[in-house]
Amino acid sequence: MKKYVFAFTGATGSVLGVRVLREIVTIAEVHLLVSSQAFPIILQETGLDWSGATREEIQGKVRTSFHTENIYYYYETDLSAPVSSGSFKTDGMFIVPCSMKTLSGVANGYTENLIQRSADVTMKEGRPLVISPRETPFSAIHLENMLKLARLGVKIVPPVMGFYHRPRTIEDMVDFVAGKILDLMGIEHDIFKRWGGGT
Repeated sequence: MKKYVFAFTGATGSVLGVRVLREIVTIAEVHLLVSSQAFPIILQETGLDWSGATREEIQGKVRTSFHTENIYYYYETDLSAPVSSGSFKTDGMFIVPCSMKTLSGVANGYTENLIQRSADVTMKEGRPLVISPRETPFSAIHLENMLKLARLGVKIVPPVMGFYHRPRTIEDMVDFVAGKILDLMGIEHDIFKRWGGGT
């Protein structure tokens, strides 16, 4: 079974992260990181309340949300967690959504929390990192940080909609971006209609 690190940060777009994660947990073990600012956003945007008094309580709620035992949650402050070390092997990392603060930290090697540290480890070990930066419009600083990461091989997938598949619902639009994110990690799926009429 493959093993991925998945992070939610404090930006709008958690519905997208939940959709991507829902696909990943069917085929992989997931090591989950959620910034403190992300918990209320996840609740507001998806109705999922993952807050809790202990790590075990939060982990239990997340596992219940996805009907799996293959999710392991760590506090963003837990820099002794397995995912903070390159010796802990994974198949890559997702940051969906990725706030501009996290983007800046990752681009500049500033690892003040476990999300940034895990991304730093992913890059230094040469593993795939896919991020979905959530801001609009982008400033020159945002774009420079993304360019720096892209030149290092990080895959950047802002939640930009496609319309050739004629989306009819918000779910169709979310699935399109989620599918693009999964594609970049090489994860097979059939959640959106591809160009040419197939799935």
